Amino acid sequence: MDADRERDQEQRLTLAEAAEVLGISKDAVRMRVRRKSLRSEKGEDGRVYVFVDATGNDVRPTEAAPSDASRELVEVLRAQVEDLQSRLDRETEANRENRRIIAGLIERVPELEAPAQGVSQEPRESDLRASEEERTSTPTEPRPGPEAPASRPWWRRIFG
Repeated sequence: MDADRERDQEQRLTLAEAAEVLGISKDAVRMRVRRKSLRSEKGEDGRVYVFVDATGNDVRPTEAAPSDASRELVEVLRAQVEDLQSRLDRETEANRENRRIIAGLIERVPELEAPAQGVSQEPRESDLRASEEERTSTPTEPRPGPEAPASRPWWRRIFG
């Protein structure tokens, strides 16, 4: 009997009309229908009709007043967001400075690898002695000193 009385007090409205009466968007009405918190039916014309309580019991405020706890939580989260934003800004600036420094160093690498101008291309006396020692040493003997230089400069191997 109570169910019949409740149905008598309900209005059958279209989705748009129900949204206007409830003071919410059409998408919110669709979600309530999907969650079955609002009774609905599909009409013969294919439209969805929503049953809204004529007494206003279904009308809910669109935005609840925030409690003190939620306000405090919002403030804490805002402070964290501001802190993270400032950290991100500092890191972005440091990254920009590092890129500038690396670009400057890469520009100088060819200058460092090129032989100094004004230095004669004649072999030095120490180089001549070393080459004589190489000719007199036996080939099975390991040669002391640094390994042979790589075919490409180190910066080309790293940066391409």
